[in-house]
Amino acid sequence: MTPIKTLYKMYLPVLDPNTWSFTPELLPQNTYLVGGAVRDALLGREKPKQDLDFVLEKDVIATAKAIANRYKAGFVLLDAEREIARVVFANATADFARQEGESLEIDLQRRDFTVNAIAYNFLTQELIDPLGGYPDLQAKILRMVKPSNLQDDPLRLLRCYRQAAQLGMMIEAETLAVIREFAPLIATVAAERVQAELNYLLEPCSNIVWLKAAITDGLLSPWLSISPSLDLVDSAFHLLKETWWKIGQELVNYLKGSANLSLIAVAKLAILLPSNPELAAIKLSELKLSKVEIKAVSNIINCWLEFGDKLSKLSIAEQFFLFRQAGVNFPAIALLALTKGVAIKDIAPLVNRYLNPTDPVAHLVPLVTGNELMQALNLPSGRLVGELLLKLQIAQAEGKITTSEAALELAGKMMN
Repeated sequence: MTPIKTLYKMYLPVLDPNTWSFTPELLPQNTYLVGGAVRDALLGREKPKQDLDFVLEKDVIATAKAIANRYKAGFVLLDAEREIARVVFANATADFARQEGESLEIDLQRRDFTVNAIAYNFLTQELIDPLGGYPDLQAKILRMVKPSNLQDDPLRLLRCYRQAAQLGMMIEAETLAVIREFAPLIATVAAERVQAELNYLLEPCSNIVWLKAAITDGLLSPWLSISPSLDLVDSAFHLLKETWWKIGQELVNYLKGSANLSLIAVAKLAILLPSNPELAAIKLSELKLSKVEIKAVSNIINCWLEFGDKLSKLSIAEQFFLFRQAGVNFPAIALLALTKGVAIKDIAPLVNRYLNPTDPVAHLVPLVTGNELMQALNLPSGRLVGELLLKLQIAQAEGKITTSEAALELAGKMMN
């Protein structure tokens, strides 16, 4: 039986048509705002770009195209069969979808969680809430609409944990039990979709409790395993940020070449993956991470395997090789060290070197090039030149040579 329509009269300023990038005159009758846009407006969550979701009874594609054409905005057909389209403005996006079922209430019944099953009539300023999403929102509870909705799209199982982290909510007990029961279905979801939810759970703004829960409850366990170090990531990050602001900033910056993961997210992956870099790379490939992201995680794991157990007592040569190997991933190595019990005073010398752009160990600028070496010693191009250059760089890091003349002289002695 269709539930009784529950109405709340409420003005939501962020959903006022006067704030949109288009006027509502092209929208057909019985058009409603739905989903995350309504939920976030009720929570007072602000976004840098307005993101609106509309449900229409008919003429979805034609309406979206008409709006895009009038306002010279971008048009994207997201799903022709289900009639879902997007219009992209300079500072906003608007998604348009066909109502599923014979009424708005039936459409809302097909959604994932009650807090996402609230509609808003922007003309009458009424909330339509047949499933009690608004009271759940006020109580900070994520409650499924019904088990079959989660079963039909198993990504919703993982999305529940992401939204709990994102919105600061708790998962209702019956919903949690159903998620745990259906968890094996996550294997049927495209890896790219799983990765998108995982990416958020890895970020510093996300409560680590929900990342752990998603692994423990079987939603991420095909790829990741719980490690005690994970519990210390947040405190280690804050300690590093308070001691060296720049290290903290580098950890939250996106990994170079990645639009999805920060360096701290990559560090968390290094903690949660097998300590064997090859096995870790296989897991990450299964999750469809980019080559850049896989390389960064593998690099961090390799560095920890080689240097991690002796960070406080590395020789100058070993420090040189650590910085040479870690490169811009060094802040993640420092983070891992703190999570594994290394005292901050023991990594301080390494961090200070890294932060000093003129440090000859962390940021060595070679005194001579390969071409200069070949010309001075009459050497052919080959492995010998590379070996000599490396030996000279170690000597430079150790302070044994400080000029190009001294470097060439030492290279000549090495040849004798």
